[in-house]
Amino acid sequence: MSGFIETLIGLAVAFGLMSLLAVGGANSTIPEMHRIAVEVQHWMNDAQFADMFAIAQLSPGPNVLIVTLIGYHVAGLAGAMVATLAMCGPSAMFAYFVGNLFERAHHSPWPALLQASLVPVAIGLMCASAYILVLTVDQTAIGMAITAAAAVIAIWTNLNPLWALAIGGGLGFAGLVS
Repeated sequence: MSGFIETLIGLAVAFGLMSLLAVGGANSTIPEMHRIAVEVQHWMNDAQFADMFAIAQLSPGPNVLIVTLIGYHVAGLAGAMVATLAMCGPSAMFAYFVGNLFERAHHSPWPALLQASLVPVAIGLMCASAYILVLTVDQTAIGMAITAAAAVIAIWTNLNPLWALAIGGGLGFAGLVS
């Protein structure tokens, strides 16, 4: 039983600290989630992590669902609850206090400057997340080519990204991509 409690504490500490770094949302902490869940704690392998990310993205609701899935994988329902509360609680409290601070300082220029300075940080964190996911998922040349093609389509065309997702899924279902 003490191992189970230690696991829950580990989930709470890991996701509690991560929640304070989630500038731009939970997906901005994907590299750290991967590092902790796969490389440090060995709670899962790369494929399991990628599957959980895919499920979280395809499911309706917030992107933070990946945290719930990791917690559930590690320690069942209790792990899901602890990981989700740890990821949402500290950042929600921080946002509440910062929001109040911003409201009182609405006449000052620093809130707008701070918000503008966090945009590149959020974009950088999301790019790091994409990089980690590409390294995790793309183990073959075909997988890398599909990812590159999807990125090119998303950046330089107005084509709905769901088409790239459908084509990649179809290739995977056909067994052409593993």
